[in-house]
Amino acid sequence: MEWYLPVIWAALIGTAVAMYVILDGFDLGIGILFPFARTESERDQMMRSVAPFWDGNETWLVLGGAGLLVAFPKAYGVVMPALYLPVIVMLLALVFRGVAFEFRTISRSKTWLNVAFTIGSTLAAFAQGVILGGLIQGIRVQNGAFAGGTFDWATPFALLCGLSLVAGYGLLGATWLAMKTEGPIAERARAQSKILLLAVLVFMAIVSLWTPLADSRIAARWFSLPNFYFLWPVPVVTALVAFLTWYWIETGREVPPFLATIALFLLGFLGLVISVFPYLVPPSLTVWDTAAAPASQIFMLLGTLLLLPLILVYVGFIYWLFRGKVREGESYH
Repeated sequence: MEWYLPVIWAALIGTAVAMYVILDGFDLGIGILFPFARTESERDQMMRSVAPFWDGNETWLVLGGAGLLVAFPKAYGVVMPALYLPVIVMLLALVFRGVAFEFRTISRSKTWLNVAFTIGSTLAAFAQGVILGGLIQGIRVQNGAFAGGTFDWATPFALLCGLSLVAGYGLLGATWLAMKTEGPIAERARAQSKILLLAVLVFMAIVSLWTPLADSRIAARWFSLPNFYFLWPVPVVTALVAFLTWYWIETGREVPPFLATIALFLLGFLGLVISVFPYLVPPSLTVWDTAAAPASQIFMLLGTLLLLPLILVYVGFIYWLFRGKVREGESYH
């Protein structure tokens, strides 16, 4: 087996996951912040700020899941039964959120749809964090198959990761609103951004300390020599970006806080990759252990490399076309 094919596919799936977390993260964050809107008009404005984008954002989730199934079927066969319940909760929550989003514009009574949108967004974010935590803490594998119990994922660490992602998506949503809206919503979003930034930094610090203390392999990856000399810039740059995020929010900047929040997510993602790679199913199965046949990987890779630039061009065009602020009373429809 060509050693580089699984690495390429791991990079593609990692890219898809990162794109999903960033792009769908801010509209999930809108749902998390929905209850803090004071009027129905404000909630309408919040929805309109993400209306042109939210459908396309979930394309990356499909690409990540399908890529895992095609390129790493053994990993898919282990991860899905291990994390079946949080995956189902995530998918059902996304369905509820989507239904609420579409029907809210035509419904006379929006109360229950607002509740569904909020609960769906929050549950989806929490479930995604639990899935991430369940992967990081490790999955029991015997003879290449899942050998654990139904609720192995339900640990304090996984639940902490779930809360972390809710706070992170809330921060993305708040900085998005500060960038895309005007008036009371934008002012409130700036105040919420500072609170959520502090929460995110606390969660990042706890997770960063918990993982090496709980797993000697991760501790050795970060703190052994010469690794430490190469990896110390990651937490330092993260601290610098966090400071700049706070400074830009405090000084009333609009675009930089959102971009800095994205940078925080990417740095956190980089830290997780450093901690677990090359294990796709920690702590036992690597990308090479779980990879499909080279012919299958090459076949799907050709199609992916053809479609991926088209997706990126489409996403870029949509964000360029609907640039600018969403003001009260305006609509994209």
